Amino acid sequence: MSDLFDTPAMAADAPRPLADRLRPRTLAEVVGQDHLLADDGPLGQMLLHGNLTSLILWGPPGVGKTTIARLLADETELAFVQISAIFTGMPELRKVFEAARLRRQNGKGTLLFVDEIHRFNKAQQDGFLPHMEDGTITLVGATTENPSFELNSAVLSRAQVLVLNRLTPAHLELLIQRAEQAMGKPLPLEAHARDALLEMADGDGRALLNMLEQVFGWEGKVDRATLAKRLNRRAAQYDKGGDSHYNLISALHKSVRGSDPDAALYWLARMLQGGEDPRYLARRITRMAVEDIGLADPEAQRQCLDAWATYERLGSPEGELALAQAVLYLALAPKSNAAYAAYKNAMHAAKKTGSNPPPKHILNAPTDLMKDQGYGDGYQYDHDAEAGFSGQNYFPDGMKRGVYYTPVERGHERELKKRLDYFARLREKRARERGA
Repeated sequence: MSDLFDTPAMAADAPRPLADRLRPRTLAEVVGQDHLLADDGPLGQMLLHGNLTSLILWGPPGVGKTTIARLLADETELAFVQISAIFTGMPELRKVFEAARLRRQNGKGTLLFVDEIHRFNKAQQDGFLPHMEDGTITLVGATTENPSFELNSAVLSRAQVLVLNRLTPAHLELLIQRAEQAMGKPLPLEAHARDALLEMADGDGRALLNMLEQVFGWEGKVDRATLAKRLNRRAAQYDKGGDSHYNLISALHKSVRGSDPDAALYWLARMLQGGEDPRYLARRITRMAVEDIGLADPEAQRQCLDAWATYERLGSPEGELALAQAVLYLALAPKSNAAYAAYKNAMHAAKKTGSNPPPKHILNAPTDLMKDQGYGDGYQYDHDAEAGFSGQNYFPDGMKRGVYYTPVERGHERELKKRLDYFARLREKRARERGA
């Protein structure tokens, strides 16, 4: 058994899909993954030295994960067995492992290709370990999800993770040229329509070849508008619960932090087009205002909350414009993470000194017993002090005074820094007066 999904051999003249006809027959024909397959790449080196190890191929759909696994088996003369984590349970896995064990006894190794490997649960993933360790199988798993989130650390420690790239327009154009050669005729598209087809493929070679199969059947030259009518535009790759979700929100956040309104608006649009919940975006945008702008522009947080409320009143799609306005405001606002850093510093100090009580002079004394214990003794009411500032110590007795908040010289925090410096000078003056 070389493939659980093998079917009886077809006649040589049987019709075959274009994607099957153009399937690479050697690793040199695979496009877009030279960083892995070149002589100095990880796979190139493994093949050169004859030491293929277990692998996790991580990348978007349609970039050649299955093809590479099959060709690796050919190059290393291993039996190729393909299963899908979606359709395979433990009974089927045991049969696969037993067949691989028998094959090994007969001097033949097995490359087990597991598509969607991240869909196996922990127990199923653990089942691979002894067979990987004793050499019964060379595991090649394929996943579109971040392996560090979805795969057991034990599996990851026994396999090398290789990242496959999304195909660029140049790679997709090469696939079109190969298809034209196989079909013996040019693609019936005008230049702008050809560019549009590359955009529709969105880095997915398999999707491109499936669309080419339709386009080659058309008569006459087709323009961009006609192409858009005849083909359903392929949705961009976006998984609201997966790696794309975190990648895109990271891109949005960092674009805002980097004061690039155009890039920030682009990533917001990408997430909305991908079907992201606008309420999630409203929450994250508000967090950006607090974390990366803070008191440099206190109005930023208000803008975000107002945009959130506006969305709740208007709904989609009209309310999404309010979120876009908030993103633009944040991108152009003065930036400061001083409040965010101060909070983290204070939390760290509180964790280290959490048992220290406040100094007695700032404790309330509602009972006689508490007064007898010295609660409230020596407290100076700041409103009665000169300049409304007593300069007393408010940290625990014996604890070195913490300095957590350091405002920046940007936006409103420039004024806050002046106030902070003013109070620091007054505090030193009050300390000298008390020591006099």
